[in-house]
Amino acid sequence: MRNWIRRLTVSVTVVLGFLFLAGVAKRVWAQQAVEKKFDQLDQNKDGKITPDELPAAELFKRLDLDGNGEITRSEAARALARGKLNGLMKSSGDSASDNPMVKAPSITVDDIKKVTSGPEVLNPGEAGIGRMIADVKFNDIEGKNHQLSDLASGHGAIVIMTSSSCPVSKRYLPEIAKLQQEFAKAQLPVVLINPFPSEKESAIRSQLAAQPLSAIYVHDQTKSFATTLAAKTTTEVFLIDRKRTLVYRGALDDQYGINYNLDAPRHRYLLEAVDALGRNESPAISATAAPGCELELDSATRDSKTDVTYFGDVARILQQNCVSCHRDNGIAPFSLADLDSVQDHVSVIKRVVTEGTMPPWFAANQQDSKSNPWANDCSLSSRDKSDLLAWIESKDRPLGEQKDAPEPKQYPSEWSIGKPDMVLTLSKPFDIKATGYMPYQFDVVETELTEDKWVTAYEILPSERDVVHHVIVKVHEKGSAARDAGEGAGGYWAVYVPGNGSQKYHQGFARLLPAGSKVSFQIHYTPSGTEKKERMRMGLVFAKDKPQYEVRTVGVAHLGISIPPHTAAHVETKTQRVPFDLPIMGFMPHMHIRGAAFKYEAIDESGKSDVLLDIPRYDFNWQLNYSYKTPKLVPRGSTIKVTAIYNNSESNAANPDPGKRVKWGPQTIDEMMIGYVDYFVPLTDNKGAAN
Repeated sequence: MRNWIRRLTVSVTVVLGFLFLAGVAKRVWAQQAVEKKFDQLDQNKDGKITPDELPAAELFKRLDLDGNGEITRSEAARALARGKLNGLMKSSGDSASDNPMVKAPSITVDDIKKVTSGPEVLNPGEAGIGRMIADVKFNDIEGKNHQLSDLASGHGAIVIMTSSSCPVSKRYLPEIAKLQQEFAKAQLPVVLINPFPSEKESAIRSQLAAQPLSAIYVHDQTKSFATTLAAKTTTEVFLIDRKRTLVYRGALDDQYGINYNLDAPRHRYLLEAVDALGRNESPAISATAAPGCELELDSATRDSKTDVTYFGDVARILQQNCVSCHRDNGIAPFSLADLDSVQDHVSVIKRVVTEGTMPPWFAANQQDSKSNPWANDCSLSSRDKSDLLAWIESKDRPLGEQKDAPEPKQYPSEWSIGKPDMVLTLSKPFDIKATGYMPYQFDVVETELTEDKWVTAYEILPSERDVVHHVIVKVHEKGSAARDAGEGAGGYWAVYVPGNGSQKYHQGFARLLPAGSKVSFQIHYTPSGTEKKERMRMGLVFAKDKPQYEVRTVGVAHLGISIPPHTAAHVETKTQRVPFDLPIMGFMPHMHIRGAAFKYEAIDESGKSDVLLDIPRYDFNWQLNYSYKTPKLVPRGSTIKVTAIYNNSESNAANPDPGKRVKWGPQTIDEMMIGYVDYFVPLTDNKGAAN
């Protein structure tokens, strides 16, 4: 990925250099600069540039004077002398990969930080492959005694880590149930190990009742079995032979990762290892990293000391930043509201805090800003992050005094916006399958309103929160067609993402819900391991008086995106003129699973650019809205420019087909590029319509 983005950055740099040099009087200096840029592009130093080294198609064609598919040093110089680089004006929706006039964004591969995603092949020796597993004794959930050597005495055994709360391991349970028959034919009994003492037996039994599992289930509350295996995550599998030699450890397959779901696996690591065992051969891949919730079973790696305590500091940090979602009946997969749950998930906390994926906030700091402009910035403060990690990494993780624990917070049992004046419910329940990928679903609900209503607050409540990825709501006036929200490039009326499904507007601000209108819901469902039916509701609070301002959303969209295959950093841009003084309230960038980075800029009539929002690491799993504390006024005549980077390469674990050229489309496997902008307009005194 680094090589591709370097090539792209160098390509755009050389283009801008060529255009600048064309107007310089000193041709000797210009030629020297051309020579330098040529050497930068000539990656393999063979004295010529190929389309792979300069993926700007139109520029390449103009430089390739003899049309033989390669550019020599003399051709570059002659093309410059002939003015071949002049006249390539930027169109508003062009791709930077194909248009030399598009300014390279500030986003680099170093900004697109690596986060935990899918399986990664490991060194077998370092993973313990070929070593003997100790002959552990254990009791299953029914109280029956077992010994590993007895279970493996036939052809071997398969041990699988699991959890009733970890979302990745929950998605794998149906697949494990399906594979039981194949494992039985191979005479390989299966043992499921749950190493979380904080998980309740009722939740475990409920999970097991939903799956036709015949495997031995162990609630390893002392973590002794997991420690014997030196298990790393809640999805890790272990294949041992009849002599208890470790043959394979790692991911079951690559269908699910921390941040993605595929419709089917591309690599079936465990099945391939089982087949190899049956032939008395070593598997081609014998060790991988298994994405899931991390386990921590050995404190020997921690040797630091800290004055930070759980009751005095950590509990408060988690309550302030995490517990609103991570609590019983919250939208997060597990609770962090008590010490036992925190101790079970301490390694997960360390990963997501270190990577910056939790709490979910991806806006880069604005270096020239004197203060943080964002009203809903939920990122950890540097002090909170430092204290939390210091406690996690300390040897004894001091608890402090329980009397110092914070007062527990109370959370709404249903509507956080208060009792709604109107509730809109999906026209039907939607069937959610247990595994794989689901296309976007679309539903239309009639409001049956006889008069216009101004909405000062809304809240979207899924009936099954763990399967709802995000929702985009649009309002369609009486008599208009309610098309699928994925087909067009317009704005939205309401939006839901996990942890942010409600909105309350300031006094005097509201959204219009016209008489006789229809409301459409475009819903992205994500299977969670169990078949479910989902039927969400949207609650609305109406203004008592007519507001002063109407809140609207517009989408700066590029429907002509075309992302080439096997490309790790493809750049697309779109510009849109501002027809009136635009008071911006916030932004919501939208791409799909190949989206890697996104940026908004405002360019005034003099050409000066102001970065409004820079997201160097876009995360499809969090369709966040970035709201200003104080609206940002973009003057009439300015241009809003959005820049997106896509990773359509094999390095993107969520990518279903790196060999496909990807264009605009409504489904997750397609792509989009929409820079939503929330703004407001003043209302007239008589009719309430926008000025």
